[in-house]
Amino acid sequence: MTGQFPFTAIVGQDALRRALLLVSIDPLIGGVLAMGDRGTGKSTVIRALAALLPPMQANAGCRFHCDPAAPDTWCSECRERPKKSLRPARTLPVPVVDLPLGATEDRVVGALDLEAALAHGKTAFQPGLLARANRGLLYVDEVNLLDDHLVDLLIDVAASGENLIEREGLSLRHPARFVLVGSGNPEEGELRPQLLDRFGLSLDVRTPTEIALRVEIIRRRDAFDRDRAAFIARHAEAEADLRQRILAARAALPATDMPDAVLARAAQLCVALGTDGLRAELTLTRAARALAAFDGASTVTEAHIRAVAPDALRHRLRRAATEDGGATARIDRALAEVLPA
Repeated sequence: MTGQFPFTAIVGQDALRRALLLVSIDPLIGGVLAMGDRGTGKSTVIRALAALLPPMQANAGCRFHCDPAAPDTWCSECRERPKKSLRPARTLPVPVVDLPLGATEDRVVGALDLEAALAHGKTAFQPGLLARANRGLLYVDEVNLLDDHLVDLLIDVAASGENLIEREGLSLRHPARFVLVGSGNPEEGELRPQLLDRFGLSLDVRTPTEIALRVEIIRRRDAFDRDRAAFIARHAEAEADLRQRILAARAALPATDMPDAVLARAAQLCVALGTDGLRAELTLTRAARALAAFDGASTVTEAHIRAVAPDALRHRLRRAATEDGGATARIDRALAEVLPA
């Protein structure tokens, strides 16, 4: 069986859908972390995004699908090739790569190509999952159960945007710029603070309690399982329309204005919440600008800040600040004081 459940057919996960759309418009927002109950469709939403995203252009013959329009981000192989061999560019789907919990370090970062070494006596690199995820999404289900050595690796690569391999006489550096998407059940363990900080947006995903919504979710899933092709066809037009909205938002993003007054309100909100560092403000304002561009607005407003603040700040509060009712309640109180509707 082939075909993913359509992104536009998903109901009951509006916050997660919006977060994924925002990081698709502006990857600089950072990753998306969806923690919550089992069986709530977290993986379905994330995988549905893969079929929705507009395709990308990549250098012909590049194993890391470097962007033809951004030569400063090219891998060493593309930089060394004659320019004529880089044309024409090829069109590829945006990669969405799964990182299994039990993956070895060689599988993740890449390793020596033993077949080439034995057959031809030359040192060659076999790309890993990080190479495949470049310019796409790297998805880790049950991310809170990831081994510490892989957590350390992800933190380093997410911070630098590059993967450096030095082993068995092989030294290679390639771009590894991806949106990190994680999901899991918080009852099974917490994330290390260093990794948690690398996610731009964080969401609490709960089982819906409304009977009508639960019935609609089951009805749609049943229709999809009975006839995937027909179900996907019914939502093809909506998928195409949303894909165009993403492209339009990406094009409009650089010109979307962030007034100083709105920026000051965002900083005031972060100060009121006691967030550490300035990453909270950066994530908050980037997410608000992406939302404004998606809405077709030329200027970011306080309403955009209010809309994305819980997801951008929920995981950045100190533990003591959440003991009086939870992170979301703390943010709601701060919004009421700093940015009243």
